[in-house]
Amino acid sequence: MGVTIQDIASRAGVSRGTVDRALNNRGRINPEVAQRIRLIAEEMGYQTNRAARALSMARQRKKIGVLVQAAGTPFMENVLDGIRDAKKESAQYGISVCIRTIETQDPDRAVQAFQELMAEGCCAFAIMPVRDNRLTDLVNACIEKNLPVITFNSDLKNSGRTCFIGQNAVQSGRAAAGLMADILPGGSQIAVISGFEQNDAHQNREQGFLLELEKLRPDIRSAGVFYAHDEDHAACEITKQLLPEMIDREDPESFCGIYVAAAGLAGVCQAIEDYGVRGHVKLIANDLTEENKYLMTEGQVHYLIGQNAYQQGYEPVMTLFFWIIDQRPVEPGEQYTDIQIRTRYNI
Repeated sequence: MGVTIQDIASRAGVSRGTVDRALNNRGRINPEVAQRIRLIAEEMGYQTNRAARALSMARQRKKIGVLVQAAGTPFMENVLDGIRDAKKESAQYGISVCIRTIETQDPDRAVQAFQELMAEGCCAFAIMPVRDNRLTDLVNACIEKNLPVITFNSDLKNSGRTCFIGQNAVQSGRAAAGLMADILPGGSQIAVISGFEQNDAHQNREQGFLLELEKLRPDIRSAGVFYAHDEDHAACEITKQLLPEMIDREDPESFCGIYVAAAGLAGVCQAIEDYGVRGHVKLIANDLTEENKYLMTEGQVHYLIGQNAYQQGYEPVMTLFFWIIDQRPVEPGEQYTDIQIRTRYNI
């Protein structure tokens, strides 16, 4: 096996990311440290080995297949930025990244797109799945052929997928519950507006939120979970139907809480404005998109919970790239991104 970035990092006493930045002239790094790392890499024969492998990969036309669902949402645009950057880096070493995007979340189209990537001869896959037995079977078929499959953003735990990269959705929901418990007065009512019932991440956020809130504040009543399918219009209509049941706008002491576990925050805010109860609704939502951050600075959102969208796109592709180019094993299990909590004062 050739010299890997981890080998160089161990010799240099730095992180793998620092070595990657030094060798690829990317990001901020002390010039002296960068030069020392390059010398170590040269001594260990890393550049020569990788250049030779890159020529071999170009001849073999190695391909990484990527499947992105909900590609029409602002959050997934940030994920796609990470995927596209990883694609550019991989192309420098003769490895192609084939991207299939689906605007919404559609099991039928996801199965078709995955099958197309397999038919194109991809040797490794990064997919954003939904819960569907056909997808599970396709993942397992790849694993049986020793073709790694990384799930990102949402998981497919009932499959043999190689690993998952993304936020711990249960913990994200629990964090939202803790925040909601702190800001809602006694006897209030809450509702969860989510994305897709078959999306693992959305389901886990909902469950984490509701179970934790029940433990922390048994006095708070739940109106239930409602699915807006990542659409602002649907989220707006759902909220308009909920508000009259959850809050008395004539009573200054009347409050309720809404947790937006997926896309649709703008629609929820619009309904609150139309009903004239801004300030009476405690609002917590996921994702640090530009639109969501704007709504927070306008005072409509109390907390936003981020999950590092760019990293969720970049890391799966680069992990598979290193598996191909450096023969580096893909670490099994879950690789969780940070849970970032923002208010209007630290946005």
